[in-house]
Amino acid sequence: MSALGPIAVGVKGLSLTAIDRERLSHPLAGMVILFSANYESPEQLTRLCSDIHQLRDPPLLIAVDHEGGRVQRFRTGFTRLPPMRRLGQLWDRDVLAACRVAASLGYVMAAELRAHGVDMTFAPVLDIDHGRSEVIGDRALHSDPRVVSMLAAYLMHGLLIAGMANCGKHFPGHGWAEADSHVTLPVDTRSRQDIVNDDAAPYRWLGAMLAGVMPAHAVYTQIDQQPAGFSRQWIETILRGELGFTGAVFSDDLLMAGADTAGGVADRAAAALEAGCDFALVCNDTTAMDTVLETVKWKRTALFDARLTRLQPKGNALSMNQLRASELYRRAHREVSDLTESNYPPA
Repeated sequence: MSALGPIAVGVKGLSLTAIDRERLSHPLAGMVILFSANYESPEQLTRLCSDIHQLRDPPLLIAVDHEGGRVQRFRTGFTRLPPMRRLGQLWDRDVLAACRVAASLGYVMAAELRAHGVDMTFAPVLDIDHGRSEVIGDRALHSDPRVVSMLAAYLMHGLLIAGMANCGKHFPGHGWAEADSHVTLPVDTRSRQDIVNDDAAPYRWLGAMLAGVMPAHAVYTQIDQQPAGFSRQWIETILRGELGFTGAVFSDDLLMAGADTAGGVADRAAAALEAGCDFALVCNDTTAMDTVLETVKWKRTALFDARLTRLQPKGNALSMNQLRASELYRRAHREVSDLTESNYPPA
């Protein structure tokens, strides 16, 4: 048995190469992140996930960014998911209907992913819609933190029905800073009180429901000069200490421009783990993956193992044929499709 480690990596293409297999067998590897470049068809994805799972015992976790709207890595053969803003727009018209549909959306999202072998998705987005962020936009559920928390809770309940964990992002909030952390470093100059009491409020209110959290590659200058994902102040003092979070913390992709302040990729991974991240994500650059796996020093803890256990999928996944024969899935699918086709004007 080879216990899983804290480095999340990608694979090159549609199937595993010999080099992929060697890399994924490294003891520090613990998770594989898939992207659109890894997807051709439902059948191909199922084979790829099966091959990844068979490499290790326990199996490597397989994760993806599959939120809906602009961020849905697998499209052909999967239900088209709406941007999360649609749930917030429905809330403004019918609160209870929005809660119901949020649970259905989470279930369809997770059940379809698990049917193909994917273990978890980095969702939900908990950023507040301040109408400012280039990269968040309609990925945000609502402008009111209370509404974000309620809709996220129901969405996560849907994930849980399908046996999937969750990951709230981007802590403490990426909705105010205007820049896109994929290409530059966003800066938020608001006070600590404003950020913690407003943007970070969903992380407090959701409590034990949250299994994972992903900090933002953004600097909050009134709290720390380091981006949140490299800040012990944000991760250990505020997220874990003040807000009581007990799950796993994932760095955002360490190859994003917003992570440049921590140095080279090995330095970034070390800094993220030192700040309190449980997993360091290194995606889409095989040289960077190898550098991190060969240079990062890490010591396993009981806390890491406990947090990892919470991320594991629960129960047997249903196949797509079994899902299509299920009244639960069919009804949830209809509700999601209706929401996707909706076009609510502002309330």
